[in-house]
Amino acid sequence: MNQQQLDQMKQGKGFIAALDQSGGSTPKALKAYGIEPDTYNGDDEMFRLVHEMRTRMITSPAFKGDRIIGVILFERTMRGEVEGMPTADYVWEKRGVVPFLKVDKGLQEEKDGVQLMKPFPGLDELLEDGVKYHIFGTKMRSFIKSANPTGIKAIVDQQFEWAEQILKHGLVPIIEPEVDIKASDKKEAETILKEELKKHLDKVSAPVMFKLTLPSEDNFYEELLSHPKLLRIVALSGGYTREEANKKLAKNKGVIASFSRALSEGLKAQQTEDEFNNLFKESIDSVYEASIR
Repeated sequence: MNQQQLDQMKQGKGFIAALDQSGGSTPKALKAYGIEPDTYNGDDEMFRLVHEMRTRMITSPAFKGDRIIGVILFERTMRGEVEGMPTADYVWEKRGVVPFLKVDKGLQEEKDGVQLMKPFPGLDELLEDGVKYHIFGTKMRSFIKSANPTGIKAIVDQQFEWAEQILKHGLVPIIEPEVDIKASDKKEAETILKEELKKHLDKVSAPVMFKLTLPSEDNFYEELLSHPKLLRIVALSGGYTREEANKKLAKNKGVIASFSRALSEGLKAQQTEDEFNNLFKESIDSVYEASIR
């Protein structure tokens, strides 16, 4: 493990950019970027366009380690190149940003109020590739729709089971059990989730990170921040606008952003380089300020 990267993730001021849209979320990301689904054909062209979008963000002058301390990449992005360099090498060597890899393959059908991650027999193979591509850590997402103790326990059990597999490869896992911001019992779901996370943190073999929905109660996860097995808590935007997400984030001491859609809000393929870079800088600066309060 790269000690400099570990120190940056522990103590660095800034936030983690999430550029890991995949599968069903890719057409939505392109549409938000101003590229309609009827303007491209098939997955290959779709993924080429989204790689161009991500490359434009990564090579923007605003994308650098004094604001963005880490970035979550999609598998195809990791295997691709930016300006002739493997993406993970580019973001670290040219931008000072620590590279993470999204490793889940989507969600199962809802059961017990949650959606577990789909089984992924090829996880070890992907993790081996991640190590070869100089990835520092991973991210995997599950989804909690209601305050069902059975479902939430299953989510956290699965997340930590995968985390142990990831830790064996020397990578740092980001555990992401997202809580639906529209859930009528969101606060109750967060209470159950926190207790399950605490139980597993006490037993996990090495430090991990959490990526959590911005909580209904400010500073709700603060007690976890001092746990020796927790490297950092980052927050997802979860459907909030960037303005809403930033306001909520700023009220949660010690938690930093890991925004995807909220970070790229307003960016369009049709913008000039100056328009794109200026807007992206404004976005990055606002998320940074909310992260360091």
